[in-house]
Amino acid sequence: MRVVVTDYTFPSLDAEAEAARAAGAEFAAFQCRTAEDVTAAVAGADVAIVQFAPMSRAAIAALAPGAAVVRYGIGFDNIDIAAANDQGVPTGYVPDYCLDEVADHTTALILMHLRKIVPLDASLRRGEWAAVKIAKPLPAYADTTIGFLGLGQIGRSVLKRLAPSGFRFIVADPMLNAATAESLNVRRVSPDDLITQADVLSLHAPATAETTGFINADRLARMKPNAVIINTARGALIDEAALADALKAGTIAGAALDVFGTEPLPSNSPLRDAPNLTLTPHAAWYSEQAITRLQQLVADDIAAHLAGRPLRKPVPGSIGTQGGKP
Repeated sequence: MRVVVTDYTFPSLDAEAEAARAAGAEFAAFQCRTAEDVTAAVAGADVAIVQFAPMSRAAIAALAPGAAVVRYGIGFDNIDIAAANDQGVPTGYVPDYCLDEVADHTTALILMHLRKIVPLDASLRRGEWAAVKIAKPLPAYADTTIGFLGLGQIGRSVLKRLAPSGFRFIVADPMLNAATAESLNVRRVSPDDLITQADVLSLHAPATAETTGFINADRLARMKPNAVIINTARGALIDEAALADALKAGTIAGAALDVFGTEPLPSNSPLRDAPNLTLTPHAAWYSEQAITRLQQLVADDIAAHLAGRPLRKPVPGSIGTQGGKP
C-alpha cells in the first residue's frame, strides 16, 4: 500500500507518515504544482492527500483500485469530484478543523471595518486629530444589518460572536428553514434583498456554479454606499476587478478579503491599490492548534481508509461514505 501527499505547507508530516507506516504502507510527499505533477505523484497510490494542487480526472484515474482522496481543509474545488464519483473513489475533507479560527478572523474584520479602525489609525499617523470627520458615518450596532450569504457552521459561529452586540441579521441560504431561522433570530431573505439591505455582507458559501462570481458589477451597483463586504470563504465568489472598480468609485464603503481567485495574490491584481480594502493572505484558518488538529484528522482518515473504514467527513456530493481497502 502507498500513501502520497501531493503538496503541503506544514513544517512536518510526522502524523501522516506515522499513520501510513502503522498500517504497513509506504509514505511519500511531494510539492506538486501542476495537474501533470499530481498525476505522476499519485500513480498507484491507495490514499492521496491534497492541499492546493489540482486533483484532476487523470490523477484520479492513476490511483490504485480502492483508493481514496482526502483534502487538507474546508474547500474542495481543486478536486474533480465528478471524476472521483465516476471512478468509485471516495473523497474526504476536513471542514471542522478551524471553525473558531475563521469565525474569529471574520468577526475581527467586520468589527474593524465598522469602527473605521484603519482610516482612524491612518489619519492619526498623518498628524490629524479628527475622529468624527474620519469615522462619519458610523451608525450604532443596533442600527446595522449584517447579511450572511450562507449560514453553515462558520457563519453560525460568526453570528454567535456578533449577536450580543445587538446587530440585525439577514440570511440568504436555501438550506435554512423557517424554524431554524427563528431559533437563531435571523430573517431569511432572497439573494437580491440580501444585496440591497446589508450594511455588512459576510460571505460563507462554497464556490459552486451558482455562487461563483456572486459579487459582480451589477450587484455591487445595488448595494448600499456604506456597505462593507467580508470574504473568508472562497475567492471565486467575487469578481475582483469589479470589486476594485467599486471601491475606487466609492460605490461601496469597504471590503476585507482573506481569499482570492488566484493565490498568492498576483502583483498586478487590481485589488492591491483599491482603497478601503483590507487584505490578509489566506490566514483566517491559522492557529498553532488548528495546524495540529488538521494534520491529525487527516492522519486519522489515512488510518481509517487503509483499515477498511469510511472516511470521517465525506465531501458533499461524493461517494466518501463507502469503506476503504479491505
